Amino acid sequence: MNQVILATLSGLIVGGLFSWLGLPVPAPPTLAGVMGVVGIYLGFTIMNHWK
Repeated sequence: MNQVILATLSGLIVGGLFSWLGLPVPAPPTLAGVMGVVGIYLGFTIMNHWK
């Protein structure tokens, strides 16, 4: 759980920094894009457990 919190905090810092510098976001800019990445991760994890 500690890794999740640290990853979230670092993501918030990096996202804020990119916004402050006027750079494009280094991640999918929409919820649908983010959910696509989550789906890829979940599909990979499920298949590894299923094999």
